[in-house]
Formats: sequence, structure tokens, C-alpha cells
Amino acid sequence: MKKISRRTAVKMLGGAAAAAGLSSAMGGAKTMGQTAAAPATRPATLPAIPPAPTPIPAPPGFGVAAGPFQPTLESLAAFEVPDWYRDAKFGIWAHWGPQCQPEMGDWYAQKMYQFNGAIYKFHVQKYGHPSKFGFKDVINQWKAEKWDPVALIALYKRAGAKYFAGMANHHDNMDMFDSTYQPWNSVRIGPKKDILAGWSKAARDAGLRFAVTCHGDHTWDWLQVSRDSDTSGPLAGVPYDGFVTKADGVGKWWEGLDPQDLYAQYHPRGHWGWNLSPTGGSPAVDKVYIEKFFNRTIDLIDKYKPDLLYFDDSIMPIYPTSDIGPRIAAYLYNTSVAREGKVQTVMTGKDLNAQQRKALVLDLERGVSGAIDPIPWQTDTCIGNWHYQLSLFQQHKYKTSLQVVQMLIDIVSKNGNLMLNIPVKGDGTIDSDETAIVEGIGKWMEPNGEAIFATRPWQTYGEGPSTVIAGARSRFGGSVDVRAYTAQDVRYTCKGETVYAFVMGWPADGKVALASLAAGSAKFPKQVGKVELLGSKAPVTFTRDEKALTVNLPAEKPNDYAYALKIVPI
Repeated sequence: MKKISRRTAVKMLGGAAAAAGLSSAMGGAKTMGQTAAAPATRPATLPAIPPAPTPIPAPPGFGVAAGPFQPTLESLAAFEVPDWYRDAKFGIWAHWGPQCQPEMGDWYAQKMYQFNGAIYKFHVQKYGHPSKFGFKDVINQWKAEKWDPVALIALYKRAGAKYFAGMANHHDNMDMFDSTYQPWNSVRIGPKKDILAGWSKAARDAGLRFAVTCHGDHTWDWLQVSRDSDTSGPLAGVPYDGFVTKADGVGKWWEGLDPQDLYAQYHPRGHWGWNLSPTGGSPAVDKVYIEKFFNRTIDLIDKYKPDLLYFDDSIMPIYPTSDIGPRIAAYLYNTSVAREGKVQTVMTGKDLNAQQRKALVLDLERGVSGAIDPIPWQTDTCIGNWHYQLSLFQQHKYKTSLQVVQMLIDIVSKNGNLMLNIPVKGDGTIDSDETAIVEGIGKWMEPNGEAIFATRPWQTYGEGPSTVIAGARSRFGGSVDVRAYTAQDVRYTCKGETVYAFVMGWPADGKVALASLAAGSAKFPKQVGKVELLGSKAPVTFTRDEKALTVNLPAEKPNDYAYALKIVPI
């Protein structure tokens, strides 16, 4: 393996490639393969499609649990969002796996096979040509040698997180747990640690709910580039390692493992589409592959009993091509009922229609709702790129604590939760900028958390310019998660009759006019008894007329941004 400096690595992401990487960081995880890479070619002489791996059989009745829920949308519609989730509001996520080892950002396992792209060039210089050193070999470099889940969870709890999410698998198909049905897992290779067990114990010992995220059903067509080859140069036409077989491993570090359990390229070539839909040109999905993902997920539920199960899918995994999504949901809900007497777990999906939202919680990736949604929902987003990218740290281009706090307030005011990814380096640590951001969130949360946790949306989510001028649209639904706010922008939450008004900036004249709380307002018909500024001991005076409740702020700010007023009626 060739060694290159971090400085060299960052330079290799320079120019247009770096700009593309930053755009991905702020715009979304699913770049659909759009990079500056030259197109790879299929080898001049195509090797034979490798044999399918030998499946590990599940016992009879595996993945079926008695209970009130059947694997149909009609039956699953009886699901009710548990109160713990509605009260939690804020979770932190470690979108962490072997693709973080190179520290080059998102989708390394795919982009390393895209000829002449920035990631391909980095890979060739650091590790070698992908015909000889493929993604399976990157996994072997990942050791997580400095990972301390207890310390990280303690930091996240201080920031106010009420739940923590660990990633079970990504599109690279590696399981980050002691997987019964996926031999390529973090206990057997790479770190040789049960990553999810470590996260789960640390989170639950700290009093946090535990979530897991699953992304591994996409490998079937997402990793088809692993069977391509260079279009020019000395290795033009030499296939990458996507077709290697178990027999090829004799005498190698991975002897005894079948790479097709990881790469899943034992099928004819097709187009790449997000939903594995044959009508969109995706290769027809093998029934054994589908059931293997089902078995892996049921195994995950049995071993870690997640309070939240997130799928990186439109609707549900491999849906509607298969029925495993409703089967997983029914099993998740029924086992929760068996343990706790009622459903105390959540399963999320994307792009849900009204009927599907009765069965699942809507997740908006890097997006927020534009208004109060009567049904609870979630934003999942990241302070940078999903997988750790060193250049974002070196260029100090993460979201700031201010941006995260304002985003959280906006989401909560509209009946949503925020699940925020803090990217983890391959060695299991986070960098100093990330630490400072998390600490900044915690510093703000300490005095202001009562206006966030266990609240509900008020009769209006807010007022000010940001309620009139729509935010830019997110490519994954809703408006983009981060936008600029002014001191005239206000967001509301409530607990019973108490209303909280967040002022997004400190007004220059020290006065806040809350039109929604004007005298005679049907939204707040009672008299105002008291107004407090959370985090401040200074008295707050106010007047109320038919135009607004006007609050006179004290001279000293209680914190650096986003100021919470507590309005209590008589």
C-alpha cells in the first residue's frame, strides 16, 4: 500500500472536484454518480459472471412475530408515533463505516471505481489500482483503533441528544455488527469489533434511546462500477475486482470469504436506479439477495432492539419490487408490543404518501417541512459530508453551531425531529471542529432546552421574513435545511398554555414584536402574566396592544444566538 500525506490527499480533491465535493456536502448524499470522472469502460473481454454466494439459511418462521400487525399497509396504519420520540426532538448519528477510512467523503466504495475521477486517482496513488486493491481491501485497512463510544456518547448527551443512531450497513454492503447472515461484518474483518453493540451499550447506559440506520439494500446495482475497467493507460481493459470469487482468495487475507457476499455482482449488468426497479432499467433483483437483506435486518432487530429503524429508501427497502419492507415493519412493531405492551419503536421512510405515513414516519434528507405538519416527521442531515471528509475540516466548511441550532428550532416548531450526523474518522474519533460544534450546541441547549424538549407545535410555527420568502427546495423533499434568518424571524413552540418564542437574532433596538400574541389574538386569548428570557436572570418588561406583544430585552444577551422567550398566561 502506498502512503501519501493528508495534504496531498486534499490537493487531489482540489479544483472542480473539491467544489463538487463541497456541493455534495451541503446538498445531499445521493449524487447519483455525478462526478468529474471520465467514464470507465467495460472490459474488452468480459469475464464470466461469478457464481452466487452460498446463502446462510434462516430457521423456519424466522422474521415472523405474533401480534396485532400484519405485513400490509392497511394493518400497519394502526401504528402510532410513541411519545418518547415526539418528546425527544434531537438525535445525533454516526454515519460511520469503512468508507470513512480514506477520509475522502461520500460514496468512496463507488467513486474509487470511476476512472480518472478525483477519488479514483487518490485510490490508485494511496492503495493501488482497483483491479488489485478493491474496496474489500479498504475494509481490511479500517481498524477503528481509537474509537471510544462512551466518550462520544457523553459528548452528544451534553449537547442535548435524546437518541443516538449508529449505522448498521451502507451501500458498500458491510455490516457493522455481529451479523449472522453477512460474513463481511465488522466482527470478522476490519475493526474486528461489534460496532453496533458498542454504540448501543454506551447510548443506553447514558439514558439515550438507540437507533440504527440501514442502507445496504442498494449494493446490487450501486456497485456495478466495480466490474468496469480503465478506458486508457497501461491497465486499460483490465477489469476491476467486482467479479472476484471465493476461489480467487486462496492464499490472500480474505481466504474463505466470498467477495460476492459483499459486491453482489453475480448478475447481468443494468442501469443504476435508486429503487432497484426493473422498470427503470435496474438489473432484476435476485430473490436470495432480497431475503438475505431481510434476514440481516431481522437479525439486527433481534440483537439490538432498536428504538428507531431508519431506511435510506423511497418508501421501504426494495419496494414495491419485494414485500420485505412491510414484513420488517410488522416484525419491528410486533416485537416492540411483546416487550413493552405497545409500539415503542419507530420506522422511517422517504417519499411517503398519505397512506404510507400512517404506517411509517416520514424522513426528509437534508430538508425541512415548509409548515406545521400534523403528523410527526424527521429531518436527517449532516454538518458536512455523510462519510468523513478531511478537506472539509481543513477548510473549516462544516455547518456552524448557529446553523444547527436555528435549523433545530425551525424543525421543532413544525412538529419535526432532527437527526444530525457528526462524521467519524476511520480511527473512530471526531476532529476538533466537530467537537467545538457539538459543544456549541450543548452550550446553547443548557438554558434553552426546555423550549425544545417535550414541546409541541403552537398554532402557528412562526413569523418574519422567513415565513414569507420560501427557502430553496431540497432535492430530497421540503426546503433546504439551512437558510439565513434575521432578528425579525420568530419560531414558536408550546407546552400546555405556555408559549415559547425563539427570536433568531438579537434586535438592534432591543425590542421584539410578536404579532401572533397581540391583544385580542385568538391564538392566545388569555392575558399575559409573565415573560422570561431563558438563560437570563434580568427582568423582562413588555407591553401588549392590538398589533403585537412587544418585549423589551435586557441589555445583556444570555447566549450567542437564537433567544428563547417564555410567555406564561395568567
